[in-house]
Amino acid sequence: MGLFCGFLFHPMRITKFSCILSILYIGLLSSCTPNQSENKNENGNIDSLNSADVFFQLNKQILREPDNATAYYQRAKIYLEKDNINQAYADAGKAVALDSSKMEFLLLLADVSFRGLQVRKSVEVYEKCLRLDPKNLEANLKLAEIYLYIKGYPKSIMYANEAMKIDQKLTKPYFLKGFVYKESGDTAKALSSFETVVDLEPENYDAHIQLGNLYAAMNNKLALQYYGNAISLRPRSTEALYNRGLFLQNIGELNKATGDYNVILKLDPKYADAHYNIGYIALVYKKDYPKAIEQFSEAIRLNKDYVEAYYNRGLAHEFKGEIKEALEDYHKALGIFPTYKLASARIELLSASQKK
Repeated sequence: MGLFCGFLFHPMRITKFSCILSILYIGLLSSCTPNQSENKNENGNIDSLNSADVFFQLNKQILREPDNATAYYQRAKIYLEKDNINQAYADAGKAVALDSSKMEFLLLLADVSFRGLQVRKSVEVYEKCLRLDPKNLEANLKLAEIYLYIKGYPKSIMYANEAMKIDQKLTKPYFLKGFVYKESGDTAKALSSFETVVDLEPENYDAHIQLGNLYAAMNNKLALQYYGNAISLRPRSTEALYNRGLFLQNIGELNKATGDYNVILKLDPKYADAHYNIGYIALVYKKDYPKAIEQFSEAIRLNKDYVEAYYNRGLAHEFKGEIKEALEDYHKALGIFPTYKLASARIELLSASQKK
């Protein structure tokens, strides 16, 4: 095993839900999208926000009534639904300019601002919402999310706590605080927050994943319980299966780990990381170099820039005595990642040995 420690590229780390941006805004700002139950504007001209002619009707109405704030608001929501952020922002801004007392207008403008990456504007509008209504749950939650996103952790906690005062049974504030503590390195408080989420909402898949990831980082087998819970909630979740497989691999449960990776490949044959980790197990633990080459090759077929797979396939070729093929793979790895020191070191070593 010592032979590998100095130059082997390790198995893929947990990549799913390991950073804030991959999970942060589950349902973020969703309340500002078109509401199917909102059938009419204030003037009663629109029958349904989902009717085929609604956009045309709104355009006509705005031409007739250029100061109708609600019409701009309705059209902004349609633009937002179609991901036309610029037009949604223009219409939401017009609605607010015409009537800044309407909370729904302000919330929509804040939503569109954030989606357009105008974070400062979004914060400004949400804070205006809270000046009008300090107990507005949506504005408090959105500010907690945004400050988490921009790493303003104290304010994220503050707004999450305000949301908790408004609704003590709501899980989202605890979830957000869990991320703040996780990102701040306070594992104990992160665990406590996510555990509160699953206590209040046992079917919260994402909280189980986060608990699994935190316990896995501590090399604690409680990770298996939470990954298992996540898999029970979503049996086809390749994310949960992968994270559990990686944890099993790291604690030496290689057959079980391979079992999870194989299940993933049945669900998603294009899941390159599962092939990579099966190859890693074959290379490092089982010394099954042909199988390692086969699995790394499949990972490369699915991801032509998979530099780690090229490197470890090169090791498998090298240990099998196939020096030419090994050098080719090391050079391919360097072609993708020119400063890849592991590959450079293997090339230098093999080249020196060939000269002797």
